[in-house]
Amino acid sequence: MAHVNDRAVIERLMRTKGRWAIVGLTTNEWRSAYDVALYVRDRMGMEIIPINLPGDDVHGEKGYRSLTEIPPEKHPIDVVECFVNSHKVGPVIDQAIAVGAKAVWLQLGVFDDDAVERAKAAGLDVVVNSCPAREGWHFGL
Repeated sequence: MAHVNDRAVIERLMRTKGRWAIVGLTTNEWRSAYDVALYVRDRMGMEIIPINLPGDDVHGEKGYRSLTEIPPEKHPIDVVECFVNSHKVGPVIDQAIAVGAKAVWLQLGVFDDDAVERAKAAGLDVVVNSCPAREGWHFGL
């Protein structure tokens, strides 16, 4: 059964200050993750942690190669935002569960029903096929 987003969950995640690990955030300014990460940090007031294959720093923030490499002092992770292809998101969600993240947010066009069900079964809040920069106008952000 396809996941249906809960508007109250989206609003709570967007309004509650926290730490967002953004998987797929690179230094490539042409990728949507680049600008959305700035929105999450600068408009929503969240701390961001870039996650990308080389572990590059982005927007002056220390980058890591995976969620499991984030040091304990950077925990808890409130939201894992996924800017990866749908066929790659399952392992990211499994890592989010393993590190004790509180929520996963799958960006526009990212779907994996089985992984979403695993996240929900583990007690994580889930948002699918959505973008915080697009959702922000609903909440005056």
